[in-house]
Amino acid sequence: MFAYVGSFTTVERKARGDGIHVYRADAASGAWTHVQHVGDLVNPSYLAVSRDERFLYCVHGDGDYASAFSLDRETGRAKLLNRAAAGGKNGVRQAVDPGGKFLIVANYASGSVAVLPIAPDGSLQDQHQLLDLPGEPGPHKTEQPSSHPHDVVFDPSGRFVLVPDKGLDRVFVFRFDAASGRLSPAEPDCVKTRPSAGPRHLAFHPKLPVVWVLNELDSTVATCRWDAGRGALTPIQVVTTLPTDFTGYSTTAEIAVTPDGRFVYCSNRGHDSVAAYAADADEGSLTAIGWQLTQGRGPRFIGLDPAGRFLHAANEQGDTIVTFRVDAGSGLLAPTGQVIRNGSPVAIVFTGTG
Repeated sequence: MFAYVGSFTTVERKARGDGIHVYRADAASGAWTHVQHVGDLVNPSYLAVSRDERFLYCVHGDGDYASAFSLDRETGRAKLLNRAAAGGKNGVRQAVDPGGKFLIVANYASGSVAVLPIAPDGSLQDQHQLLDLPGEPGPHKTEQPSSHPHDVVFDPSGRFVLVPDKGLDRVFVFRFDAASGRLSPAEPDCVKTRPSAGPRHLAFHPKLPVVWVLNELDSTVATCRWDAGRGALTPIQVVTTLPTDFTGYSTTAEIAVTPDGRFVYCSNRGHDSVAAYAADADEGSLTAIGWQLTQGRGPRFIGLDPAGRFLHAANEQGDTIVTFRVDAGSGLLAPTGQVIRNGSPVAIVFTGTG
């Protein structure tokens, strides 16, 4: 199994990263061993792997393009294939469609979603569809001046794409045509969150028709029912990601779900912790079970290994990736003692299962 770590690299980001780092990850112990450094990359800040694990795709924070890499399944090494225009500014997340033919990119700064065709050799072509996201900005004085899409997620069927927009306090839903690679608004085309919530990321339950939406600005996570026929979201619960006795400034960053759907984790920047929840087996509603400090500042990303045995917290401001063992019974986290030094880490993806 291999882990790929993206980073911020620029002075403008006050960053200390230097590209993508590749590690061999032991499935039993959670230990990582460094394999490769892919340098000469500007802010390779989010990564996505094709379903056949032959290709890696990268968006570049504050940039206007995406990159494609081929992956060696035996060694884990990545090789740059090409770069292509993403049609907008500051791509923050991307997703490969189930057929491996298209890459969907969320352009944060320009408030758009782009579709880039993928060639048979895994290389990217320039965007062939660009959609601006409509709506009135939220009331937050500094973080909601305009549309700011922050994630793109396919539903389990591959027929819909969900886009949480931090700037508009909305989660957009698009129908996806797998043949043409084109997006069209679902009906309804979005669900509104609470004012100033700032929906950032989301995750589907692996079995139930449930979506969890992580709200950055008010540090909450919302449980929503998912109508897979219409592509519609219905919020049923909102809970905080912070302890009741915390009074400082904090924002959420990432959400992760165990493969069995029993536990959900959300990272807090400011409190510098991971909030852990047990998910109801019938409707997916969340009950907080504890908070684990990430042993570093600014956990912009958290990720579970494919088996859900270990959670890895990428502390962007602390320049570390800290590993925690997941208790299969309780869902609680415990440090393994592994601390990987990696400048400004902001994304982790895995290939292989062991």
